[in-house]
Amino acid sequence: MTEPAITPELIAKHGIKPDEYQRILGIIEREPTFTELGIFSAMWNEHCSYKSSKKWLRTLPTTGPQVICGPGENAGVVDIGDGQAVIFKMESHNHPSYIEPHQGAATGVGGILRDVFTMGARPIAAMNALSFGEPSHPKTAHLVKGVVEGIGGYGNAFGVPTVGGEVRFHRAYNGNCLVNAFAAGLADADKIFYSAASGVGMPVVYLGAKTGRDGVGGATMASAEFDDTIEEKRPTVQVGDPFTEKRLLEACLELMASGSVISIQDMGAAGLTCSAVEMGDKGGLGIRLQLDHVPQRESEMTAYEMMLSESQERMLMVLKPEMEDVARAIFVKWDLDFAIVGETIPEDRFLILHGNEVKADLPLSKLSSTAPEYDRPWVETPKAAPLGALPAVAPLDGLRALIGSPTYAHKAWVWEQYDSQVGADTVVTPGLPAGVVRVHGTNKALAFTSDVTPRYVKANPFEGGKQAVAEAYRNLTAMGALPLATTDNLNFGNPEKPEIMGQFVGAIKGIGAAVAALDMPIVSGNVSLYNETDGKAILPTPTIGAVGLLASVDDVIHGQPKSGDLAVLIGETRGHLGQSALLAEAFGLETGDAPPVDLAEEKRNGDFIRAHAKTFRACTDLSDGGLALAAFEMAESAGTGLTLDSANTGFLFGEDQARYLVAIPASALEALEKAAKKAGVPLASVGRFGGNDVSLGGQSAPLGDLSSLYRNAFAAKIGL
Repeated sequence: MTEPAITPELIAKHGIKPDEYQRILGIIEREPTFTELGIFSAMWNEHCSYKSSKKWLRTLPTTGPQVICGPGENAGVVDIGDGQAVIFKMESHNHPSYIEPHQGAATGVGGILRDVFTMGARPIAAMNALSFGEPSHPKTAHLVKGVVEGIGGYGNAFGVPTVGGEVRFHRAYNGNCLVNAFAAGLADADKIFYSAASGVGMPVVYLGAKTGRDGVGGATMASAEFDDTIEEKRPTVQVGDPFTEKRLLEACLELMASGSVISIQDMGAAGLTCSAVEMGDKGGLGIRLQLDHVPQRESEMTAYEMMLSESQERMLMVLKPEMEDVARAIFVKWDLDFAIVGETIPEDRFLILHGNEVKADLPLSKLSSTAPEYDRPWVETPKAAPLGALPAVAPLDGLRALIGSPTYAHKAWVWEQYDSQVGADTVVTPGLPAGVVRVHGTNKALAFTSDVTPRYVKANPFEGGKQAVAEAYRNLTAMGALPLATTDNLNFGNPEKPEIMGQFVGAIKGIGAAVAALDMPIVSGNVSLYNETDGKAILPTPTIGAVGLLASVDDVIHGQPKSGDLAVLIGETRGHLGQSALLAEAFGLETGDAPPVDLAEEKRNGDFIRAHAKTFRACTDLSDGGLALAAFEMAESAGTGLTLDSANTGFLFGEDQARYLVAIPASALEALEKAAKKAGVPLASVGRFGGNDVSLGGQSAPLGDLSSLYRNAFAAKIGL
């Protein structure tokens, strides 16, 4: 097959800018082949190279006594004691999910699961953070249904419980939804597998499913803005098979236990290209591949297609040569492909052979660790204008506006499509601040949550970045867990626009400050840029996934308030309404500054909550919607009424940080007040649970009516 000529149009189609192409010519001192152009395109795009973000990612705190392995591997590894480790990461599949929601979301789940089990871990939990456009937008219902079906279909069939996440709606996502997938697994701390190749002449082995043409160019597509050619990009979306992935998991874990593996890497973005280059680069070795040996499910595939295919359920391994027969037998048993497709070489070369032809011969190190790195111009986000006078709203009308919006309504329609119990170790299912899963065979448990408030980040990237970490910290704390570490999924628009890059820089600075102060280092993550359609960017959405540890499942705070319990507010309320959910949902206003985050206050109040967890019947953090929404959700989950004494809008709906709502028996109040005073923690009894009505500041409505609105609004507003 004749390869196309390398033209400026072809170079641009591959997402390579003219100055980058000149850099390529300087490296190889000749015109690249078509396959080489594709390889450079894959390795130098944003999705794989982080060329616009590396400078700032290096500033994030990534170490601590609990961290076994930070960023740079497939997933982060954190010590949980007793010789065990939790391995976790969050990653985006935004562009594919907008083009083809079911497969885009499904393969996002599949990819993040492989990131975890390629490290030697058995997955134990999954989450997702989803952002969609306006409910009235013609694509929103289609996207919501497809994405949720894709996540549920893949995760349920694979056999991993989905234990948490978030769903939001905003017009900024009309042309570019966000699908961020999180997975966590367990492994022995001394049996972690890494991706760096070692040894010369070692066999490079292809494992798993066959290679097809699905997903060719997917990583490059993920690093570009959308325009009116979006439908043409459908073939770049991969197709997943969760049952094959389940077999791949079991085969890989058995393979690892056999002692056959030198290094292993999943084939995700840019497929065979990225996995081979990363393994070689980390080990300081070259790689020679013979593509004739690559298992193929389609006829007459070219070298370009094989190198850039993103077919799912595939791994690449460097094998101990003497273990070939043992390793092959394992994969034959699991009915998966096993093929030696190359070897490690001492030279700094990425040599690709197909038939008798050399299709690519490139300096391997130039493709990965020495890819372009940009210090993009950026401008600081202007300080938000003062809030000014606000419209009046009756307390119950404000509550109805919140619980009747799909962003804050009950999400059972979503999570009931996910299996949250598979594996039989789930302790807390979706619907509470964090999901909790028992560490199998022990009495320990792990808590998982994900958070960000994009309105805050747009108004004030620094405070918004801090707040995303702080809320994740509070969500784990509200379940009784000690926060351990975080992963991030940084979703932004076009970094070539200084105002967008300014959002990114501000958020990174805020995230860095918060993870340092709260001892939650970033151990893994993903950057998703160019989330724009026709020049319109999404809200800056740096999602934070966080993991916490409970020494015993008996320490989980997952009870419900009982009739007669007091509603007690811990933390100081100042009535901050800037960028609040109340303004957004009741009045369509997004104005004012984000709430300031006092990290010392967060730490102090969080420590107090965990120290007195046994006192609380129930606990939740206060975030969007403030006290009114948090108290209603707590009461509604227990089927009991609620009375909050204040009618002040700022007190009820303000979104001041570092606050928790707890339900306690009246008899426990005096002792808790004394403890709070000693710890310097503000505490106030603000109401009580009980009865059949919800009463805010003297205005009442039947709990049943509000509950019906809350539980039906999501499906009704989206048209599901």
